[in-house]
Amino acid sequence: MTAVIAKRLLAGIPTALGVTVILFVALRLLPGDPLAAILGGASATPDVVADLRRQFGLDDPLPVQYWTFLTSALALDLGTSYATRQPVTSMIAAEIGPTMQLALAAAAISAVVGMVLGCVAAMHRNGAVDSLVRVLSLVTTAMPSFWVGLLLIMVFSFGLGLLPATGNDGLRALVLPAVTLGLSAAGTVTRLVRNSVIEVLGDTFVTALHAKGLRPRVVVMKHVLRNAVIPTVTIVGLQLGALVAGAVIVEAVFTRQGLGRMLVQAIGSNDYPVIQGVVLVIAVIYIVINVLVDVSYAVIDPRVRMTPARS
Repeated sequence: MTAVIAKRLLAGIPTALGVTVILFVALRLLPGDPLAAILGGASATPDVVADLRRQFGLDDPLPVQYWTFLTSALALDLGTSYATRQPVTSMIAAEIGPTMQLALAAAAISAVVGMVLGCVAAMHRNGAVDSLVRVLSLVTTAMPSFWVGLLLIMVFSFGLGLLPATGNDGLRALVLPAVTLGLSAAGTVTRLVRNSVIEVLGDTFVTALHAKGLRPRVVVMKHVLRNAVIPTVTIVGLQLGALVAGAVIVEAVFTRQGLGRMLVQAIGSNDYPVIQGVVLVIAVIYIVINVLVDVSYAVIDPRVRMTPARS
């Protein structure tokens, strides 16, 4: 198992490197000067500007700048923020907790809602309930998360006064952002679970269970769902990485502390080290989640442990 995990992690290295190259080049092509973040709006003489460029390595050739960033990142040094003069690693460490909390809560919502609705739709295949669930799953997937967030704020915060619209104080402040982020993912999980359950329902062992007199609900919950859950784990795991990235928009809508808000602020000021550090951390999280998804197969289905690893 350890060898499999190591192999999967090594396979993710080219992906992480590709992300750093694309990000590094894209940042240098965008309009704006990172000196604006360094100067903080203050004016400076040409000599001071030239000195700052040398100090922060901005006058080095791009390959040299990239190599410096890459070697420092391998040593867990993501540089120093141009705007705050703080180590980027420390800034990310302070902000990653709320972002992961939001992403995990959204993933839990999407998994629970998706599995329940998917099973209900499969048990009423081609009926009115099935059609309603499929329409709802498509609608929630298509709705932009910022629009859903604003709608939930209007109804549950301003209208009913039940939940706070902003902040990070307690679980109540987590509800609306987590629901906002989890709804679109729930639609995808619902469709996948429905199709997986319908496929398993056609297997011969299900017919045998029905012949023994087991109720359909018992067959689905105790036998069918276990066999259909592996594809669900895959999509939920992959979506968790996407939810971490998607938290950027939701944190901005709900004014939450986290990587998303920090990234938006860094983009606005061309704070290269912060942007590079946050995106790299999100990419690494996505790779690690993929590895954990692969490992979870062996826990859910013992048959996977018996299958030889493919080279």
